[in-house]
Amino acid sequence: MNQIFKRALGLFIVSVTLAPNFMAEETKLSLTLRSRSKESPENVVETKAQWESGKTALIICDMWDDHWCKSASKRVGELAGPMNEMVRAAREKGVFIIHAPSSVVSFYDDTPQRKLAKAAPFAKSPVPLSVKERWGTCWCWPDPKFEGVLPIDDSDMGCSCHGEKCEIREAWTRQIKTIEIMDGDAITDNGQETWNLLQERKIENVILCGVHLNMCVLGRPFGIRQMVKLGKKVALMRDMTDTMYNPERPPGVDHFTGTDLVINHVEQYWCPSFTSADLVGGKPFRFKADKRN
Repeated sequence: MNQIFKRALGLFIVSVTLAPNFMAEETKLSLTLRSRSKESPENVVETKAQWESGKTALIICDMWDDHWCKSASKRVGELAGPMNEMVRAAREKGVFIIHAPSSVVSFYDDTPQRKLAKAAPFAKSPVPLSVKERWGTCWCWPDPKFEGVLPIDDSDMGCSCHGEKCEIREAWTRQIKTIEIMDGDAITDNGQETWNLLQERKIENVILCGVHLNMCVLGRPFGIRQMVKLGKKVALMRDMTDTMYNPERPPGVDHFTGTDLVINHVEQYWCPSFTSADLVGGKPFRFKADKRN
């Protein structure tokens, strides 16, 4: 019996010794971050990074149930399924999920996820949060101290439908149902509430996904510009986004090349990017209409 006990004890000690290392590996996000320098944007740099999942938040920007532009709405519908799989994988790894369907969060007022955002204790931000308003929330406008002009002309609001352009209207009422909202997630489109949630959980890393990159993903009060200025370590999930770009406007490239140009802009001026394949495996998401080689 003594020999059996000693052997069992030895196995227990080994398992306890190995467990912390195993758990440490399980709580790391292994990301391949792509970036460019402001001086030489043609030079692409990829670096391997290990982010602690428990110190990481994923913010889903404006994945609404509809859009005034039919082509934009169609692309959101196509993106939503793969995005939900990615969100599920991130959640299972311990990443904190924030749903941010701008201007329609009141739809969720009675939900635990909305109440969670409202209940987070106030935290003072290291720099003032943007207070200028646009499209129903505060807005972080382009800042020439940080970035050059966008590489696409979206002055027509970017409807890429062929023929007659869609009428601009408020078509959305909630986040698209395809993306699950689960216990432990939060819902907010407010910059202060977002900051409160991040600070309460001691979150250092913020991943942005959703639409539209040249507008809301960059400019919303929880978006890339604001998060970078607040000092968070930020990354864009580049295959889980889209732009509002009309190929009839400069620089006259197809819609998906226009999106790539904005991704390059973000990598040059704001933060690195990576793809959902780092979280779910396989190949990065690609829109069916993207026929480029």
